[in-house]
Amino acid sequence: MLVSILLEEHYRLNGRLGRLATEKDDTFRLSTDSSTYLVKVSPPDEAEAVVALQTAAMRYLETTASHLPVQRVKLTTGGDDHVTIRLNDRRTRVLRVFDFVEGQVLADANPDAERLAKAGEMLGLIDVALRPFTHPADRRGLAWDIQHFHQLTELVEHTPNPEHRQLARSIFRLFDENIVPRLSDLETQVIHGDFSPYNIVVDPKSDHFVTGVIDFGDTVRSAVIFDPAVPMANLLGRTPDHPWRDACAFAAGYQRERPIQDSELPLLPVAALARLTLRVLITNWRAERAPERREYLLGHAKDDWLNIERSLTVSLGDVVAHLREVRPGHS
Repeated sequence: MLVSILLEEHYRLNGRLGRLATEKDDTFRLSTDSSTYLVKVSPPDEAEAVVALQTAAMRYLETTASHLPVQRVKLTTGGDDHVTIRLNDRRTRVLRVFDFVEGQVLADANPDAERLAKAGEMLGLIDVALRPFTHPADRRGLAWDIQHFHQLTELVEHTPNPEHRQLARSIFRLFDENIVPRLSDLETQVIHGDFSPYNIVVDPKSDHFVTGVIDFGDTVRSAVIFDPAVPMANLLGRTPDHPWRDACAFAAGYQRERPIQDSELPLLPVAALARLTLRVLITNWRAERAPERREYLLGHAKDDWLNIERSLTVSLGDVVAHLREVRPGHS
């Protein structure tokens, strides 16, 4: 197998290679006699510069904020952080090796408010550390980047349920009214971009709680508020009677380390709703293109519409008031 040959040749690594299910990359777990690694081979349609951006952000954090538990990139025996694979059709793929981060992901941990706040603190620390970071590819186009949400209205047509289409249009209206006029003046920097509960490794017995941060695949330069909006979107509706409770707990922790500008705080709930809507719209679009996976994909998204609906039963003004109350320094 080519991957095994490249690992031996460039990293002097050999062992048991097992494929892992992932969305884009070809990903493997490599178990050697002494350690475990994560091996990723980028998809052929992902530009080398974009892969380089992801790696550079991780290496930057390793150098400037080594205390943060960000997944480490292993260098080749020649001191490179990747191996380029040239395909017969002249396209390229990039092989990288990372330390394997063992542990439970946040999605499986059922965290309380204080632990969610600790997860928020970790993203805040990462964003503080990334603030000066730049890269030639950091302004890449990315459908998942919330700043493009208003340009994706055509995705609504791939949603079969008319009530869901109506819900989606209401979120587009909220976004158009509140965020689009502000897009050009929002504070921006390079952000993680996908701090989802599946990319946060935790240990409930540890005081730090968060023991690993993985997957910088959506790293991009965007509005700062869009970074906490991603995990907030994933937390919406988790407690049906108080649909914003967990999302606000995360945001409270985030603001302990990376306070959000007062003028931008009211946009945070709208950004979270936009991200959750984007996720379910993209899922519907994918289900249409891959009918053999339709049931599986839609099954995973069924709660998203319900969580959007639940979240809209609460006044966004009340959500913003709560976010202000729990921010540091509020009296």
